[in-house]
Amino acid sequence: QVQLVESGGGLVQAGGSLRLSCAASGSFFSFSKMGWYRQAPGNQRELVAGITSGGSTNYADSVKGRFTISRENAKKTVYLQMNSLKPEDTAVYYCNAPNQLKAWGKGTLVTVSS
Repeated sequence: QVQLVESGGGLVQAGGSLRLSCAASGSFFSFSKMGWYRQAPGNQRELVAGITSGGSTNYADSVKGRFTISRENAKKTVYLQMNSLKPEDTAVYYCNAPNQLKAWGKGTLVTVSS
């Protein structure tokens, strides 16, 4: 059974940094594109960063230059380094495989205070 477990969220002041982690179970991870999504209250879930199995990355315009996605296939883990955080980054963050969505994890809450 595939499980996605996100961690690393918390409360941070604007301008601060956080590093999120997502540990995956299942054989899909190493050959799948992975992504970080977020959902703010009242908003739809959006994809903010993606990384292919080969390490190519893409970002939403809203986080480009501030967020960095990376992965360790041996650990079945994907990371999101978030710098220069803004209050509008406040959301629950989730990871998943954009091209073959799995059951969503619980996510990790990021709160950025102004």
